[in-house]
Amino acid sequence: MTKSVILVTGGAGFIGANFIYLQQDNPDLQIVNLDKLTYAGNMVTLANLASDDRHIFVRGDIGDRQLVDSLLERYQPQAIVNFAAETHVDRSIDSPANFVETNVTGTFNLLESARKYWQSLDKVGQNKFRFLHISTDEVFGSLSPTDPAFTETTPYTPNSPYSASKASSDHFVRAYFHTYGLPTLITNCSNNYGSYQFPEKLIPLTILNAILGKPLPIYGDGQNIRDWLFVEDHCRAIDLVLNCGVPGETYNVGGGAERTNIWLVNKLCEILDEFLPESAHLPHNRSIIYVTDRPGHDRRYAIDFTKLHRDLGWQPQEDIESGLRKTVRWYLANQAWCQQVTADKYDLERLGLNK
Repeated sequence: MTKSVILVTGGAGFIGANFIYLQQDNPDLQIVNLDKLTYAGNMVTLANLASDDRHIFVRGDIGDRQLVDSLLERYQPQAIVNFAAETHVDRSIDSPANFVETNVTGTFNLLESARKYWQSLDKVGQNKFRFLHISTDEVFGSLSPTDPAFTETTPYTPNSPYSASKASSDHFVRAYFHTYGLPTLITNCSNNYGSYQFPEKLIPLTILNAILGKPLPIYGDGQNIRDWLFVEDHCRAIDLVLNCGVPGETYNVGGGAERTNIWLVNKLCEILDEFLPESAHLPHNRSIIYVTDRPGHDRRYAIDFTKLHRDLGWQPQEDIESGLRKTVRWYLANQAWCQQVTADKYDLERLGLNK
């Protein structure tokens, strides 16, 4: 039997790798994984796939038209799933040009390659093909405590260089559907957490600092609210949209778990207190410190995923309590992975890991 092929971009990163691992349950699917291996992408994350011939890794940039064209011609994928992106808000404030290069220009070049490839297919192939772009709720801007959650029709009002770059890429994807007929799909997700998340993000940073008795930095007053989505739930949603979503449509993916940052850090400390009763740093929340807020810090995000539930039948399988407990267990069991992916990759001192 001929295997189906998906080109996954950014598949050595957090969400992309989790998506690929989810796909390993399908013996008739081959993944071509294109990743630039920047700070957030690492081959250590893909170590469990080393002997799996259904996973083909290619190091490269989505902005390299010649490379992408050659991969499409060689492997003839039925879909492209684009996870490749610069994602950290703090980094976008420090170096916005990198976000424009990857998230805007890179996505544009990927779309151009996809359009050229799609137009070369016969009618059956064109009808089967999908281009799924993974985006974020941050494109919608910030909510007040009483505002309704973001829907697919919420106007875009990005407030950081990161969210502005993702908003631009979303608009390009939408335009390629309406202008050229390329069968595109967009998902806008809330804050993800779970295994393989790079340790500069709030949840893994808190876990790793806490077990070492190092400061647990909280921006501002700690009352910023995010909707937390377990990464495996997100990947199940992506798979569903890829296979059942309507081309040209956008689907919001949320966890239904709005929590303040200070609640989240305290909950992680509470779980660590339970899992590490012999720790010298009990209670772990004694290490919480408040630091100067980031510029333009959005106050609240919340996702309304009614459309995804109504049209495709998706809902999260993990609640915030079960998801956090699974995440803490994973990081406790995989500290060697954390050390390997962070070695020489970013400023540990700035993030509080070396204080």
